[in-house]
Amino acid sequence: MAGERATGDGRPAVVVNGARPAPPVPTVPVRPGRPTPLGARFRTGPDGVAGTNFALWAGGAEGVELCLFDEHGRESRARLTELTHGIWHGFVPGVMPGQRYGYRVHGRWDPWTGGRWNPAKLLLDPYARAVDGDFVLPPEVYGHVRDWPEQHVADTVRDDRDSAPYVPKGVVVHDDDDWADDRRPKTPWADSVIYELHVRGFTKRHPDIPEELRGTYAGLAHPAAVEHLVKLGVTAVELLPVHQFAHEDHLLRRGLRNYWGYNSIGYFAPHAAYAASGTAGQQVGEFKRMVRALHAAGIEVILDVVYNHTAEAGELGPTLSLKGIDNRGYYRLPPDARRYADYTGCGNTLHVVQPHVLRLITDSLRYWVTEMGVDGFRFDLAAALARSMHDVDMLSPFLAVIAQDPVLRRVKLIAEPWDVGSGGYQVGAFPPLWTEWNDRYRDAVRDFWRHALPDVREMGYRLSGSSDLYAWGGRRPYASVNFVTAHDGFTLRDLVSYDRKHNEANGEGNRDGTDDNRSWNCGAEGGTDDPDVRALRRRQLRNLLTTLLLSTGVPMLVAGDEMGRTQRGNNNAYCQDNETGWVDWSLRDDPEWQPLLELTSRLVALRHRHPVLRRRSFFSGRAHSADGLRDLAWFTPHGREMTEGDWYAPAATLGMYLSGRDIPGRDEQGAPVLDDSFLAVLHAGAEPVEFTLPGSPWAERYEVVVDTGREEQSGPPDVTYPAGTSVTVPGRTVLLLRVAA
Repeated sequence: MAGERATGDGRPAVVVNGARPAPPVPTVPVRPGRPTPLGARFRTGPDGVAGTNFALWAGGAEGVELCLFDEHGRESRARLTELTHGIWHGFVPGVMPGQRYGYRVHGRWDPWTGGRWNPAKLLLDPYARAVDGDFVLPPEVYGHVRDWPEQHVADTVRDDRDSAPYVPKGVVVHDDDDWADDRRPKTPWADSVIYELHVRGFTKRHPDIPEELRGTYAGLAHPAAVEHLVKLGVTAVELLPVHQFAHEDHLLRRGLRNYWGYNSIGYFAPHAAYAASGTAGQQVGEFKRMVRALHAAGIEVILDVVYNHTAEAGELGPTLSLKGIDNRGYYRLPPDARRYADYTGCGNTLHVVQPHVLRLITDSLRYWVTEMGVDGFRFDLAAALARSMHDVDMLSPFLAVIAQDPVLRRVKLIAEPWDVGSGGYQVGAFPPLWTEWNDRYRDAVRDFWRHALPDVREMGYRLSGSSDLYAWGGRRPYASVNFVTAHDGFTLRDLVSYDRKHNEANGEGNRDGTDDNRSWNCGAEGGTDDPDVRALRRRQLRNLLTTLLLSTGVPMLVAGDEMGRTQRGNNNAYCQDNETGWVDWSLRDDPEWQPLLELTSRLVALRHRHPVLRRRSFFSGRAHSADGLRDLAWFTPHGREMTEGDWYAPAATLGMYLSGRDIPGRDEQGAPVLDDSFLAVLHAGAEPVEFTLPGSPWAERYEVVVDTGREEQSGPPDVTYPAGTSVTVPGRTVLLLRVAA
């Protein structure tokens, strides 16, 4: 092995330790080609000869070699000599779809100034649309000598071992799909119900999906998987990351894997391990067929995307792609350019202010919309993308480019509105084009149902669309994506079964994962045979799901929550690619959990039927007619409207009246939107409460639609009350009543 160690003034000092000269590598002829589009594009040249055009942005590099690999792994190379505006390009005749390739990029090894070029490392094309092989991270894939005795300077010692045998390769893909037969659902935001799922975990244990398709895109496209989504009534699936990703070294050494996939390395390639049909380009077609199948069922596809960082981590991380192409050009570096600015907690942050980085991201987004058929994106740690030079800036280049892009401004855009850097918490701050994960909704609902809120002010805002956060700049109630659980944290069942996290299986001494769970175990930690505790937990699940699906905004469910999925207290199952992380489909037919699934479907259907639950404008709280009826009113258990003082008083009960007579806007035919009116009574106290049903002008009679105090929810109870009746609401119950004519 040989290496170069850069000195403090940037001058390289050669360190020789037994390296052998590499055998000569065959070369292939290359023509000038074109600088656009970036990536590898199969086409026919001007002389009628078929081949592939390769184009790579490597602005600071001194040279670029294209490396081609045959089926036995033998390498041949073509030096790209054409350079246009930082893009190295060339056309290689005879290179056909299915060809595996990578790059070796030459430049100065000078980590002290951020230069980490090392041609011994085979690099993945950032624009590769398919990837073949796994990232296993042996020492050879690191640009520096990972086991250098002086670890504090190990990242400055260049490792000259060839990484090609140990890293995946890009694959040339054939462009043969125009989507002419596809029909996008185009569900309006206000009508959306999102279902967050993991491609592998959702289908891996499904008994009605052929075993060879479980855990794959084809498995998610299978009628058995689609049928569950249709019966549930969701309008969109939000897929945990499907960009090609790598597993972290610390997980591989513990015999674990990155299950969630928030460690991207290929922004154009569907993750190859989720393909049943093959990884030599077949994964692209399989993903497209999955999208088509979901669209045919009326279900949109939203991707959870990770453009804030890559799998190359910090200065001690591997050299897989961008780090070796142009480290200074792609990543945010602090004044000490050996290090990386880390606003993500993952070791690095992409430098989105750089035009070529912004182009990489927006090219990727457009590709997934126009060529892969997806309908929107949820941006992981979106605040990191909105940073200008340092601070989060809602006029940043990234947000400005998205706002004017004719493709991207028309799809669903969801921000995770925070990162881990200073000033990174930005809930409610993103511009009108965006919706946001509303963690204040999550926290308020959890606290209310464990009876931990000091009063009901916060709950009132969250139930009615979070106008305190989003009623500005033309934003609408659907700017709030309401959720109680997500992939990160407890499942819904675990939220009512555990007071503490139990992450021992992750191998990190239970130190990982948040301690702020806002959970309540209902009297016993974890599994129990106590029938009273189990019944209370099921009631709490009904309360949480009912609250979520009655709230104004866009509800997001998590796969398996509708039938009591558990991770046994693990609130950070990012490395649990096993039965802990997979959906347990046996619960679907379990008599204990089947009623919860039925209730969830009923609530989603109720939401779809009633526009008063899917408002496109915020409530005004004002009377719109002479009788004094308002579009939204709040009531105490005494049946009187709440005063200012009531909002600040300790309380466990809240009555919310939604008027279907005063819904702003008109339908597609131009007629006024009219609906039933509802009274929702949410009671989080342990003891029953007497609630007086409001009289005129609110209603004369009420009929019960949902009563979470009932175990069986196959249909609404046949109960009607006259206005003014004092109704006994059992402890920890939601009562939804429709105003009867």
